[in-house]
Amino acid sequence: MPAATGIDYVLDKLRWMRAEHIWPNGLRYLWTDAFGVVLLVSLYRTLAKIEFLDEAERVVAEVDRVLGRPRGIRIGEEPDRDGQYFHYLAMWLYALAVIGRHIPRYREKGIDIVHQIHDAFLVPGHGVIWKMKEDLSGPYPGYGLGALDAFDGYLSYRMLDEQTLSREIADMRKLIDRSAPSLVITQDLGIGMMLWMTQFFPEEHWARLQRKRCLVTLDHMWRQEGYFCREPDLPRTKFAFTNYGVSIGLQAADAMPERVERLNEFFESYRSGDEYDRAAITHVMACSSHFPGYLIWHYA
Repeated sequence: MPAATGIDYVLDKLRWMRAEHIWPNGLRYLWTDAFGVVLLVSLYRTLAKIEFLDEAERVVAEVDRVLGRPRGIRIGEEPDRDGQYFHYLAMWLYALAVIGRHIPRYREKGIDIVHQIHDAFLVPGHGVIWKMKEDLSGPYPGYGLGALDAFDGYLSYRMLDEQTLSREIADMRKLIDRSAPSLVITQDLGIGMMLWMTQFFPEEHWARLQRKRCLVTLDHMWRQEGYFCREPDLPRTKFAFTNYGVSIGLQAADAMPERVERLNEFFESYRSGDEYDRAAITHVMACSSHFPGYLIWHYA
């Protein structure tokens, strides 16, 4: 693909992904589709072209058709993507809140999903279950509580409707106040997503604490070749899509702009030699890194 930046980069990448049946006309995967919907709505707002909003609606409809369950939404279309991740659901709720800025019924759709899933995932006073069985009848075998899931829910619920979801928001806030003081995130994507979340409520204590802590950890994870390693003790391990998540977080935090630019450059030519080279998650996250749009709070 030719070199490009910002919106031009995204439009080129979208044309290529469509031609290769990667996204949005590939297999459904909730995390990727959430970022993709935010991307399409952001393009609609910036370019004032209704086809992007129409396409975002089509993605939502396809997610409902393929992944929707009586309660909640399955992780992905492929056979091994069974069960439900809370943090994927929370990101999808954020996407519905974004499209809901232009078409209000999608906010109502998001609120309905919260009512379907919240009590199933919540362990009051302890945390949020990271992965549930597909029918939400219990935790997925081998999975416990998610470290960031209460933060994910707190943000997405507040973006949808603070009044209607006041009980659910209060549940998540109690968990945040309990876990934030001792929480140290060392995984690249987790740090990126936490930084992304801190932008929405920058004066809240947990946000100030985690922003500072995450930036210090990231500084130790930077490699001069032009990427952030997976963990501080895994200096040679790197993934494109997780670095793009770090980029989004850094842009939200208005930090390390030169490193954002360098990692975008590095991963444009980097090839891992595995399925991630053509995976939708890699390329949709790349678009979000180059043009975060509604992922940035002040964009609106």
